[in-house]
Amino acid sequence: MRWTDVNDIAIELFDTYPETDPLTLNFVDLRDKVLALPGFDDDPQHCGEKILEAIQAAWIDEAD
Repeated sequence: MRWTDVNDIAIELFDTYPETDPLTLNFVDLRDKVLALPGFDDDPQHCGEKILEAIQAAWIDEAD
């Protein structure tokens, strides 16, 4: 997965961290969780606030 795979990342986050409320995460913690996902293979420096916002929104949708 890469940073642009927002929906795939959201699904993996939902499955990997079912007890985590995505609304309570700051972007630093969210970024760390994405980087720790199995199968994630992208440059950590290629991530910005807009990508993290999109991932968080997709994770919220997945949780609903």
